[in-house]
Amino acid sequence: MADHWLNATLWIALALLASLISIRVGISIALIEIAVGAVAGNTIGLEVTEWVKFLAGLGSIMLTFLAGAEIEPDALRRHWKPALAIGLFSFLAPCLAGAAAARWALGWSPEASWIAGIVLSCTSVAVVYAVMVETGLNRRDVGKLILAACFVTDLGTVLALGVAFANWDRWMLVFLAASVPAVLLAPRLTEYFMRRYENAVSEPELKLLLVLLLGLGALAARARSEAVLPAYVLGLAVAGPLARHRESVRHLRVAAFALLTPFFFLKAGALIDARAVWAGMGAMLLLLAAKLTAKWLGVYPLCRAFGLGRPTAAYTTLLMSTGLTFGTIAALYGYDHRIIGGGQYAVLVAAVLASAVLPTIVAQKFFQPRLHLLEVQSEDEALAVPKTSPGPVSGSGGPPTPRL
Repeated sequence: MADHWLNATLWIALALLASLISIRVGISIALIEIAVGAVAGNTIGLEVTEWVKFLAGLGSIMLTFLAGAEIEPDALRRHWKPALAIGLFSFLAPCLAGAAAARWALGWSPEASWIAGIVLSCTSVAVVYAVMVETGLNRRDVGKLILAACFVTDLGTVLALGVAFANWDRWMLVFLAASVPAVLLAPRLTEYFMRRYENAVSEPELKLLLVLLLGLGALAARARSEAVLPAYVLGLAVAGPLARHRESVRHLRVAAFALLTPFFFLKAGALIDARAVWAGMGAMLLLLAAKLTAKWLGVYPLCRAFGLGRPTAAYTTLLMSTGLTFGTIAALYGYDHRIIGGGQYAVLVAAVLASAVLPTIVAQKFFQPRLHLLEVQSEDEALAVPKTSPGPVSGSGGPPTPRL
């Protein structure tokens, strides 16, 4: 028992260290926690016990649920055409390119290659959302379009992970039969509980969400699917009620980010073998290049087709090229289910981490849209200026930007 307490102390201390570093250097806490976990795993042999695995799994479910809940239903409805097109190709192009590179260039098995494609297909909602808030673009149509497209991309990633490796037996039927009514009834139940119990100290409305998440997650596990699939869909379903009860969301986010998600990201880092990453550096660079190239070829032309100026289209493409949370979840799924080995896992997670950092830096430094020009566009739209009026959203001299 003493060992359990000592191990728990070490994990929480590492989470605290990661938080302080993240605040100090201004880099996403998820990236820092993975890095701290990797250092601890390769130096002091950080132990991943069964209770750590459970808390890490629950952390991934909560993180996925909160990501789905961050999507504004109204923004998704307003921008559904460009969001659907951009998001679909943002998922499909790197998924196929990554799987092909892993299968034919690296010689991985078909199952491992599909895991690689799914890992590389994602877009990091965490990174993109943080950038949108930091720059103020989350209040502009361009930012809302990017977030909506991120949702479509990651929905494709989650569906691919949940469906491709599932057992299509009676448990899958039970899972689907339970998920449909749960998702349909969840908004009304959540609204009722939050109206009635939002100020209760025992937080029954949050416990309701946990019951739904854990119950659907258990059925998904029985079907050999992935628990993040119903969590993401459930998050989108209750996004409306949660938007009207921000205090409850804050409590849920505090519980998740203070206790649960650190275990997920620290575990993801602890499983990275530094020697395997070094030995597989060529494979990592190949997979990273496959993802970034496929994202560019799949997303940039569509952004231009929907009227975004060149810098704004490049900015959107670069942000859609980021990856972190769902890529790590998919890689861990493949590792835990013995679809990929430790070396393959290390290479994939390293590629995911690189894709979270490099495109973001380039986008912010060279292609960030100018907010004062976006304000001009908003004023023009308020005056009902025709869509063919001059001036792209980025002020780049590209084609006119439609009212997204």
